[in-house]
Amino acid sequence: MRSMLAFLLMLPLLAAAAGPPRLNRALNEQVVMVDNGNGLFGTELETTIFKPDGDGPFPLVVINHGKEFGNPRFQPRARYIVASREFVRRGYVVMIPMRGGFSRSSGGYVEGGCNIAGNGLEQAKDVRAAIDHAVKLPYVDAQRIIVIGQSHGGLTTMAFGTTPYPGVLGLINFAGGLRKESCTGWEGSLVDAFADYGKAGRYRSLWFYGDNDSYWPRKTIDEMYAAHVAAGGRARLVAYGSFKGDSHGMFSNQDGLAIWWPEVEKFLAELALPVALLPMPPADPDGQRLAAAGKIPFIADHERCRRVYQLFLDADYPRAFAVSGKGRCGYAWGGEDPKRRSIDFCRAKTETECKLYAVDDDIVWSQEQVN
Repeated sequence: MRSMLAFLLMLPLLAAAAGPPRLNRALNEQVVMVDNGNGLFGTELETTIFKPDGDGPFPLVVINHGKEFGNPRFQPRARYIVASREFVRRGYVVMIPMRGGFSRSSGGYVEGGCNIAGNGLEQAKDVRAAIDHAVKLPYVDAQRIIVIGQSHGGLTTMAFGTTPYPGVLGLINFAGGLRKESCTGWEGSLVDAFADYGKAGRYRSLWFYGDNDSYWPRKTIDEMYAAHVAAGGRARLVAYGSFKGDSHGMFSNQDGLAIWWPEVEKFLAELALPVALLPMPPADPDGQRLAAAGKIPFIADHERCRRVYQLFLDADYPRAFAVSGKGRCGYAWGGEDPKRRSIDFCRAKTETECKLYAVDDDIVWSQEQVN
């Protein structure tokens, strides 16, 4: 007991020692604490915001996170960097609130017993609080809002759509649901939840589910969708088949972008929302240089390395990209020493020396060598 108490007392010190998070400079990332209520029962929601350069106002995309196994308190801050970048590049502000009891958000996670529909409605209260904060920001267009959710966040998103919110135009559900294996007949309860949300639904929605989802059997997915539509929900299902080892993670995976973005682009266009890429600001020569794969030494004519470099640009911090004189390359991100690992990947099939080209947002190759 004494050792456990000592460990708990050390947690704030460990968090402080870890230092502040490394924020994505290219996406103007910031982390804020959003108030949900006040007084004794008020909570604060750890919220990530990405935004384009400029004053806006920009349309808003809210992304609701899933629930990992284990204690929600130890779940890391969600960033969905692949999706966030895609929206920011097209002129959207992206907000990702951690709901009560998750990560550094205060309060506790509301289990709700076996009432899956009620769980989603309770989670949706935090989403409303986050949007209440967002619409007061001077760079957010409060009349153009899209709400997205993945897994538990997808259930939360559909629950959110049962109550009108000014400026919300549509919902996008990626593999939404809540798996409650401790509850007998949880699949039926999940189907009933989506039926309830369809009956009270206020918005059009776009759904993405794959065939090899480790959370939801194909039969349950079809039943959820059929029940939602039969109850009056306005939804379109994109059943895209299998994706790698588990389609549940398609939204977060770089390779999943080719599946979901064309359908989302169509959905946004139908809602008269922007889909075109923003031009690179002329005042950002470093950003232009970083993005210009064609100017990287030795790989301009190597399609594979150009694709690998794009993966590097889409990777989270810390990250590094290395090249060799024979058109070889490698990148690494996260974990221990990505600079060393990127060089190791580059050298895996070549005897030529590999050198670092870019680290995080900085080109470390000398200007003379680039030119």
